[in-house]
Amino acid sequence: MTGYPCDGDVGGTPHTFPGFVDGPFYVRDAGVVVLDDAYETSPYGTLPAANALDSLKPRRSTSFTSVGYGLQKSFPDAAAWKNVADKTRMVAYPQLLQINTGFTGPQSLLLSNNTNTGGTCFGDSGGPNFLGDSNVVAGITSFGLNSTCAGTGGVFRTDRPDVRNWILSFLD
Repeated sequence: MTGYPCDGDVGGTPHTFPGFVDGPFYVRDAGVVVLDDAYETSPYGTLPAANALDSLKPRRSTSFTSVGYGLQKSFPDAAAWKNVADKTRMVAYPQLLQINTGFTGPQSLLLSNNTNTGGTCFGDSGGPNFLGDSNVVAGITSFGLNSTCAGTGGVFRTDRPDVRNWILSFLD
């Protein structure tokens, strides 16, 4: 594998969630990379129990820890000259805005993206969204709703049984 932040010294095989190509990406937006060589670290992230996120309520106290290497800000074309593409691992603490609504469906969450809580931006896709300050990977950064990375960010849930079972099938 190559590309930021990898220096090309790691190899692996990518796998996409079944049906990803055939449907809207945000409905089946998960992937797994099986590394060629084992990598030992502690602690590893864990998956939530099946359907565990259904009990969450949108409010300020329902927060996440989003991690990514994407842009820090995005500007309209007139200000596109600003350099915000520094590739630095960043952490944000967005809050839950929507879950199980007509817009999110059963597969996504909408989290806040703003200057107060932070959030995700272009290039953060595929990064983990931990539940609160735990090591539970509640979802995967999937999409944004506007060109300036403000307002909301979409997260693909990892607690749905089909997604969870598929991810677990790669672990031993």
